[in-house]
Amino acid sequence: MEEKENVHKRRVRYAGTHPRKYQEKYKELQPEKYADTIEKVIRKGSTPAGMHLSICVNEILDFLQIQPGQVGLDATLGYGGHSEQMLRCLDGQGHLYALDVDPEESQKTTKRLRTLGYGAEIFTVRQMNFADMDQVAQEAGGFDFLLADLGVSSMQIDNPKRGFSYKTEGPLDLRMNQQKGISAAKRLQEVSQEELVGMLMENADEPYAKEIAKEVMLRRRRGNRIETTTQLKEAIEAALFMLPALEQKEAVKKSCQRTFQALRIDVNREYEVLYEFLEKLPEVLKPGGRAAILTFHSGEDRLVKKSFKRFLKEGIYCEIAEDAIRPSREECARNSRAKSTKMRWAIRA
Repeated sequence: MEEKENVHKRRVRYAGTHPRKYQEKYKELQPEKYADTIEKVIRKGSTPAGMHLSICVNEILDFLQIQPGQVGLDATLGYGGHSEQMLRCLDGQGHLYALDVDPEESQKTTKRLRTLGYGAEIFTVRQMNFADMDQVAQEAGGFDFLLADLGVSSMQIDNPKRGFSYKTEGPLDLRMNQQKGISAAKRLQEVSQEELVGMLMENADEPYAKEIAKEVMLRRRRGNRIETTTQLKEAIEAALFMLPALEQKEAVKKSCQRTFQALRIDVNREYEVLYEFLEKLPEVLKPGGRAAILTFHSGEDRLVKKSFKRFLKEGIYCEIAEDAIRPSREECARNSRAKSTKMRWAIRA
């Protein structure tokens, strides 16, 4: 018998300094091994795949004024960048609780922060929606400081399997927790044309809401199910085909961004959840407790601003931010996803 020749399998070649496909970015997905690659990507103003660059860190820490021995809550753990900085401020004394509905990312982040030395004696993670934070507050005895970052994590946006971006082909899912609720694809199979128009206008101020809803319904009647990110993008392109050629490309890009945002807000019930969170917020803060919230679009910001003003008038908050705080020009240059961020804060009376 002839001996089988051992074939040497080469590792997949890293496709350039910044590969286009998520699966090819194995250096970015292993930041502990390829720190130089990570730094190069960040210097270019991009976010490395599988990572999230925390926004307004200095502004948040300046306001929260965290002291060792205090008890705090990171209501939206994500990649854990904010949590890591808050844990440093605690300096081994006190406790930080953190919440996240995403089972996949919360497990990764918990492991990463445990590796950095933050054990269960100072750091507790719960997989739950931040609207249920009152359950944790009962256990903790209230919070001295609290942060809620309402943005979608870059890890979710960049991963094609999650369906958050029109730029890459993937299933049209958009759920923060893929184990619960229905996907955006299924939602588009059930929604009426009138309801879809309302969703696009209320959740994203989409100027071409009627045209996009009409095209979605037309495809549905013809049996052309919209199940992927690319299929939804193609429907939007068809809906805006009537625009002049010079305007079309930019209009399609912006309508894709707004449509995906509107669907994401809908399938995750983001406004309802945020309203419930804001109603409970004063209850979970200790007297003098400080809360900071990062918003990323006008709908979120309006809800936060309105809630803070109402509770200030009622004497529940003793002070709130008069104006939204924005990231610095330098931070926006380093992280393009920071450009739409607004930070508002409130102090419990």
